[in-house]
Amino acid sequence: MNTDCIQKAPASIAAELLVVFAVNKADKKDSVAAPVIELLHGDGAVKSAVAAITRAGEFAAASCETLLIHNPAGLAAKRLLVVGLAKATANELRKAAGVGIRFAKPRKIREVVLLLPDAPEFDSKMAGRAIAEGALLGNFDSDSYKSDPVDRSVAAATLITGSDGASDAAKAGWLEGIAVAEAQNFARTLVNEPGNKLTPTILGERAAAMAKSAGLQCEVYSSEKLHALKMGAFWSVTQGSVEPPALIVLTYQPENWKPGGPVLGLVGKGITFDSGGLSLKPADSMEKMKYDMAGAAAMLGAMQAVAALKPDVKVISVICSAENMPSGTAQKPGDVQIAMSGKTIEVLNTDAEGRLVLADGLTYAKQLGATHLVDAATLTGAVGIALGTVNGGAFANDDETYSKFVKGLEISGEKFWRLPLEDDYKDQIKSSIADIMNVGKTRYGGAINGAMFLKEFAEETPWIHLDIAAVAWSDEQKAWLASGPTGVAVRSILEWVRSYSG
Repeated sequence: MNTDCIQKAPASIAAELLVVFAVNKADKKDSVAAPVIELLHGDGAVKSAVAAITRAGEFAAASCETLLIHNPAGLAAKRLLVVGLAKATANELRKAAGVGIRFAKPRKIREVVLLLPDAPEFDSKMAGRAIAEGALLGNFDSDSYKSDPVDRSVAAATLITGSDGASDAAKAGWLEGIAVAEAQNFARTLVNEPGNKLTPTILGERAAAMAKSAGLQCEVYSSEKLHALKMGAFWSVTQGSVEPPALIVLTYQPENWKPGGPVLGLVGKGITFDSGGLSLKPADSMEKMKYDMAGAAAMLGAMQAVAALKPDVKVISVICSAENMPSGTAQKPGDVQIAMSGKTIEVLNTDAEGRLVLADGLTYAKQLGATHLVDAATLTGAVGIALGTVNGGAFANDDETYSKFVKGLEISGEKFWRLPLEDDYKDQIKSSIADIMNVGKTRYGGAINGAMFLKEFAEETPWIHLDIAAVAWSDEQKAWLASGPTGVAVRSILEWVRSYSG
């Protein structure tokens, strides 16, 4: 998608589609109240073009609701699309921009112009960023393997700041949003790849290519490195597959970085296909296990965004990638593995493999100098039972570190809910023959048991665990986002990193 941000009078824009935004100021508690539509733009020509229809009550400006006007009076645009926001927030604006793009796609509208709100509720820079993110994310579709694809992508999106808009701030936000959305779409592209097209080796190649383009340091290792580092937990997962593992390490170091400051470690679970191993998954849930590397994709996307936005903090990402397959060489339920940290693990269920690779990934990130850790993983189905498909699960062993993450959610717009990580749960993963088990003694609290396992390897290092199993993929197409991979956590991890900058 070609993108631009210009300062221009909206009435003079000869666009195929001009997108503007509105909110309903009526009392939401009054179920019979007539809509009170407030257009989030002060331009008189735009207000005049929609006034008659909004006064008629045909449009309530509900979240993501649309109103299309052909040949709007007083405007050079061929079509005017008004998109409703539930309330005047950056996240609603992000969604509404996505709605505008996805509205255009099936109608073969290839150029979309979006008008920056000039309402007092919006900071110009944040509004510019939110619109850019919504537009680029809304343009993504997951049909890349169709033999005769129909190209419905929007070719160009332009942000108009208006003749008296805060153009410099808006343009800065617009450019920032483009970088963030491109990184999130990179993550979505990776998650969308089938297992036969994205093996651990290929994931390493894709990571290295991104790193080279973005200006990051990248090293990709395989079996020999795992053995040299004594990554017994990681290796136990990969030993059943003919595909070799990939240990991917990316480093971002700002030019003025000096030792002694925080070093952030981003650790991602990269299981490019998960059969469950000998604890085989049922057939009706296995085909989606190509997205069991969504945590790794989130970290790779976050690193791309970090490289683009250049925060003043050192960041190291460790991606542990493998296939989890059943074979004569696969690990068996009941096996005991020795992790890189020296802890022993009784493997009761080979389908609880993500925590095994992350155990060694967390240890290695600390060895490389990480002082603060965050991991992301499609770790448990149990987190979906607890939280549904709206919130991802979040766990932390340090309140200050987590508070920085929560603050970043105000910008990212993503939803995570903190779950408990109390020592009382530790008994669930105690083993009678090893230090810990890789699953709990009962089926209750499965997401917590997985987090408690990882806490053993984070140890005293401030750490956040994101269980994105229920939110990394959406079967439902939304008005602002295609079904399929969501790229969740890229924006939130980026904001967490930036909270340590400067």
